[in-house]
Amino acid sequence: MTENYHIPVLLNECINGLAIKPNGVYVDVTYGGGGHSARILEKLTTGRLIAFDQDVDAMANVPDDERLIFAQHNFSFLKNFLSYYGIDQVDGILADLGVSSHDFDEAGRGFSFRFDAPLDMRMNQTGVLTAATIVNEYNEADLIRIFRQYGELKSARRAAAEIVKARDEKPVDTTTGLKEVLKKLVPQKASSKFLAKVFQALRIEVNGEIDVLRNLLTDSYDVLKPGGRFVVMSYHSLEDRLVKNFFQRGGFDKNIEKDFYGNPNTKFKIIEKLIVPGNEEIEMNSRARSAKLRIAEKI
Repeated sequence: MTENYHIPVLLNECINGLAIKPNGVYVDVTYGGGGHSARILEKLTTGRLIAFDQDVDAMANVPDDERLIFAQHNFSFLKNFLSYYGIDQVDGILADLGVSSHDFDEAGRGFSFRFDAPLDMRMNQTGVLTAATIVNEYNEADLIRIFRQYGELKSARRAAAEIVKARDEKPVDTTTGLKEVLKKLVPQKASSKFLAKVFQALRIEVNGEIDVLRNLLTDSYDVLKPGGRFVVMSYHSLEDRLVKNFFQRGGFDKNIEKDFYGNPNTKFKIIEKLIVPGNEEIEMNSRARSAKLRIAEKI
């Protein structure tokens, strides 16, 4: 694993949550720097690990280990990939939904407002849709929707209006250019928080992150064996809300199916209450601050 690629968050808690069997089959749907996967492999003897990552840069972190099958794909292909390898069900799934430190620190990828870079934000570099396409081609109503829904931005309407106005003059295709367009809206005492919400909203739209997560949660019941563990770590409220509702209620909306006694027809048993990093871990890795870990077991 490349040392500075990504520091795995809540590493011990994630691995303990999987309750790894030495001969089991496990899936890491967000391989990244391979920190979580390396620890899983340490606990396997005859077991197997299937790891997914659509980012070509992650390939540099894949070890030569016959127990590991690496798929350079988005985890939306999970069921198809397992079927291809003749795997009916697995003993555990790990999903670390955060953007890797590597992606944030690679200036040219456009994930961070700290650098002047093209508005890209593609986790899969072969993808067609970029943040620049969204900013320059989406209509104002869709921009408002994205900023409200994915960024939870109170000034979504004003942000969209400023972008539409600016792009009529010239394309807004860099991170610095976008910051300049929105500068009159940025609160002086909370500029980083404001910009983080804007960039988060664009990144989620570029990569279809919410839809992909919904599909993973829905597919997990078919993929996991009875008693199989599902460990999910999220970094913003939109994702955590989906995971929490799915684990607790078996669905994503208010119209949840209930049994004869009025209990939600959930398919999972909660193993741990919400787990968050302690002060010591946050001091060592500031990007762990927003992490929320949930663990459930298939009933």
